[in-house]
Amino acid sequence: MFLVLFVIGLVALYSANGGVEGDTEEVGKHLAWFGIGIVLMIFLMAIDYEVLGKLWIPLYALMLLALFLVLFTTPIQGATSWFTIGSSISIQPSEFSKIIIIIGLAKIITWVKEKSKINNVLYLFLIFLYIAVPILLIIKQPDYGTAMVILALSAIMIFSSGISLWYVLGSVITVAVSLPFIYLYILPEHAKARINVFLNPQSDPLDTGYNIIQSMLAVGSGQVWGMGLFNGNQTQLGYLPMKTTDFIFSVIGEEMGFVMSMTIVVLFVLLIIRSFYIAKNAKGTFGALLATGIGSMLLAHFIENVGMTIGLMPITGIPLPFISYGGSSMLTNCMAIGILLSINRKRKKKMFLE
Repeated sequence: MFLVLFVIGLVALYSANGGVEGDTEEVGKHLAWFGIGIVLMIFLMAIDYEVLGKLWIPLYALMLLALFLVLFTTPIQGATSWFTIGSSISIQPSEFSKIIIIIGLAKIITWVKEKSKINNVLYLFLIFLYIAVPILLIIKQPDYGTAMVILALSAIMIFSSGISLWYVLGSVITVAVSLPFIYLYILPEHAKARINVFLNPQSDPLDTGYNIIQSMLAVGSGQVWGMGLFNGNQTQLGYLPMKTTDFIFSVIGEEMGFVMSMTIVVLFVLLIIRSFYIAKNAKGTFGALLATGIGSMLLAHFIENVGMTIGLMPITGIPLPFISYGGSSMLTNCMAIGILLSINRKRKKKMFLE
């Protein structure tokens, strides 16, 4: 499924860059990153995923160090989120942090569950602290989209661990009560502007509302079969912003139409369902939580990216897995698939032995 998604994304990327007569550098890089990602996927599939659990502490320490050091890099589009290597390679540590956080959180929750203390306030506080430190560093960049993804996948993993519903209810009420305070006194002005535009895109059509308006125009103009590759008005005339990264789904909607857009939706739904199926049948708590975290990560990315392109979610700069251009994102998602395959391989081996 992820291979089909990659091919669709590659075609869309090729068209968005103007084809043979356009800039094909991104297409070449996209292929290269995917090739490296496949190697990492095969490696992670071949090893026992339990090894990753044993390495979670050094991985977590390296992640925090990278998230701290990246704050001192030169800002790109207003964010200090990338380490630049040479003139054309950028590495985004917050992308890889999602996998590392999933591994560590799965290991911590497994350990806590073995002690039968998943509802102990002290242990829950330690879990919260484990999640909060990297999220605060990522927000500092600022990268609110990635922070939201980590928060979402962590919440799903904790909920699936068997936490008391009273804690869940208390958390929901606390968040609901805190939202107005966060909006008024904590969020910076550019974040407030994104929320305001999400609620009313026409409030500032030439500035903060421009991206979402152009995206919805692109998706809507594609109708059933699309306007054809290299023929999308918003895409080819330069009206659609970030057309190879954040808004690649808009390119697909405009040039390939509703049919291809729904094909992508179906493929993602199947991939996510498969992830949770692997989690359900995994050998041991750690494997189950690991697969749950990966499935939740894919789900959060899918909902946020597709949702923001059609005006159902605020714009946060979240890529669409396997489709959006981006080396760090591609490597992270290929690694995630490799871990899923490792969990599934061990489950099948266990079933065969039984």
